[in-house]
Amino acid sequence: MNKLDKESIIGISALLVHAAKIDEIYSSHEKDLIKDFINSYLKNDDANEILKEAENIESNSNQLLNYTNIIKQNSIDIKKDIIEHLWKVIISDDTVDQYEANLMRRICGLIYFPDKECAEIKLQLINNK
Repeated sequence: MNKLDKESIIGISALLVHAAKIDEIYSSHEKDLIKDFINSYLKNDDANEILKEAENIESNSNQLLNYTNIIKQNSIDIKKDIIEHLWKVIISDDTVDQYEANLMRRICGLIYFPDKECAEIKLQLINNK
């Protein structure tokens, strides 16, 4: 698995924040899931600080999907990990609305991640809840 730098993690975390907020409920559980993602890549950094930066970017950016370019350049393993974290955030409230589903379709399209695999990850996470 290739490594993501701190800047990339912040950008991808902003995407996770966006996924969390798209249903207009941004829970502490969702924040914890995003911090888990941050910690899985940046063990020695302060996840709370990075989350704050990501929230800042998310609230000021209409260009959020630009962060998909970072993801697109990475290995399929990293893409898969990011898709998995996005789904964890989205299904954490036990519902997937049309906006969340649409966001995932758009992200998968932009990073060239197979829809079928995206659906399998989602099902696997739902079944393991």
